[in-house]
Amino acid sequence: MGFIKAFSGALGGTFADQWKDFYLPREDVTPTAALFPAVLKETNADRGSNTSSSENIITNGSKIIVPEGTALITLQDGQITGMIAEAGGYEFRSDDINSKSMFSGDGILASTIKESWERFKFGGQPGSQQLAFYVNLKEIPNNKFGTQSPIYWDDAYLNAQVGAVTRGTYTLKIVDPLLFVKNFVPTSFLQPNASIFDFADMDNAAGTQLFNEVVGTLSAAFSNYTNDPSKGNRIAKIQGDQIGFAQAMSKAVEDAYQWKTQRGLEIVKTAILAIEYDEDTKALLSDVKKADALSGARGNSFMQQSVARGMQAAGENEGGSAMAFMGMGMNAASLMTQGMQQQPQAEVNPFINTANSQPQSQDMTNLAAKVATSSNTEDPYAKLTEMKKLLDAGVITQEDFDAVKAKILGI
Repeated sequence: MGFIKAFSGALGGTFADQWKDFYLPREDVTPTAALFPAVLKETNADRGSNTSSSENIITNGSKIIVPEGTALITLQDGQITGMIAEAGGYEFRSDDINSKSMFSGDGILASTIKESWERFKFGGQPGSQQLAFYVNLKEIPNNKFGTQSPIYWDDAYLNAQVGAVTRGTYTLKIVDPLLFVKNFVPTSFLQPNASIFDFADMDNAAGTQLFNEVVGTLSAAFSNYTNDPSKGNRIAKIQGDQIGFAQAMSKAVEDAYQWKTQRGLEIVKTAILAIEYDEDTKALLSDVKKADALSGARGNSFMQQSVARGMQAAGENEGGSAMAFMGMGMNAASLMTQGMQQQPQAEVNPFINTANSQPQSQDMTNLAAKVATSSNTEDPYAKLTEMKKLLDAGVITQEDFDAVKAKILGI
């Protein structure tokens, strides 16, 4: 008992045009529909071998169309009796030894469903009434996910826990129709005159369950992505990487709920519509952005430009020293610039406040001494005041300050 292939490919051609009665999908099927019943297009009227056709069943001699992007599954009393995953036209036969219970073709389901078929197949009885349903094998769009409160995950690049509120959509694909029908579709959708199983239907409890499971694994999905070395561990790439984040999300739901191995479902692509980071994460990302901007040659150039702008502002300001390097004069600013150019570029750590760091090098001590002796005619009190400002700003250490103070005062 099974199906005999009449023609392959999409509906059309001379042979297909000769079919006066056949089953095919309903006309009101939406792109988000996952499973829908086959309906009788015309009555036989004694023109073919099926002279006892009835609504919502397939009897001996019935003809059926399997469009591109769909699979056909037949059931008897809730048991799977046949499946076709290759587009074309078929005739159901209960008494022909050439009829087959399963057609897989050479498509992506050829090897995937064979194991499932052996697990779930049911022979049925010749001439028995069988229900027929189509399963959507195309990408099913517009499956939503989103959070109302922040989710948190450990980010390897930032070396910290980060949090965000996010929302978006993903496309879903049924990669094993047998697993999907047997293990996930509610029995109410596998009855005569059943309604369409549509993921977009707000009353579809199964679709709601998938939404809740995706939301429940979003933290793991973000962690999978940002901690994958092949992605560069950069959270900024997520919104532009539909397939990469989909793989991270698919892994998260598979680990938690076995979508693919038990339900025949897989997430294919994602579209993140919005990510709103919490305040701590925003501050962290801001620090990282500044650190990135000041790293390497770009940072060295930026520092030199800052010094130049400071000296220009000091020259334009009355008194000449109010704006340059915490009150330092032009000679001190020039020496400071030379000192910076002589120092090797250090690696910028975005998690350290450089304003509070304490330089310990001998070069800084020498620089402070040069500032102290830059003008022999300058008032010692003014020099000490300038050095104190450098100390308070963290530019020199207390030891450097005490050394210069001793030199100025001659003690």
